[in-house]
Amino acid sequence: MLENREEELTTVRVQDPRVQNEGSWNSYVDYKIFLHTNSKAFTAKTSCVRRRYREFVWLRRQLQRNAGLVPVPELPGKSAFFVGSTDEFIERRRQGLQHFLERVVQSAVLLSDSRLHLFLQSQLPVPAIEACVQGRGPHSVTEAILHYAMAGPAWGQRGDSAGLAWARRGDSDSAGLPAASCASLESFPYWGDFGMDEARPESPERPAGHPVTPLDSPERPTGHGVTPKESLGLPEFPAGH
Repeated sequence: MLENREEELTTVRVQDPRVQNEGSWNSYVDYKIFLHTNSKAFTAKTSCVRRRYREFVWLRRQLQRNAGLVPVPELPGKSAFFVGSTDEFIERRRQGLQHFLERVVQSAVLLSDSRLHLFLQSQLPVPAIEACVQGRGPHSVTEAILHYAMAGPAWGQRGDSAGLAWARRGDSDSAGLPAASCASLESFPYWGDFGMDEARPESPERPAGHPVTPLDSPERPTGHGVTPKESLGLPEFPAGH
């Protein structure tokens, strides 16, 4: 008699791009990654984190290093010939990042990498992920993911400084695991997440975490145009760049 097995499905969405630390020299955009699955490959069945582009770049590099001859999907380009607004650039990148993750989670080989699971289901920053995977942290990969899953209302917030502190701890107290905080405390001194020239023209202040309105968002007021590059402190693309 054949056993009825539930089909394993994994849904991953990249959404809600937000400008963090806007108005400062280390502004960047991060994205919410929502995952829902019934796959036994994942520790938590639902998760929500925020990641920035450079973390995706790191993830792909690690996946490729560990996947051998298995091809790893491409990321949207860091810089390319692009004519349009900053909103359009961010929206295209968001779509590219979602396409990347949708393909990654369908690969059994890539799913065997613990870094991918910590990237998708915990808010640990890159150094803390490496420490956890290499056994230099006080908790296992599964423990780190389960603790984050139980954080509840804090889902989808960044807690990078807490994660770095956790990675250096040597005790086994569960309080050592990072609880997600509402604002990112990391500081990386360049505009690399936009894939544009390093420059910091004057720009109007906007609270950190201000959402970037998608192009097709119904919440955008009538007549509201796309956000000009100057509002994010970004330079115009040079002709022919």
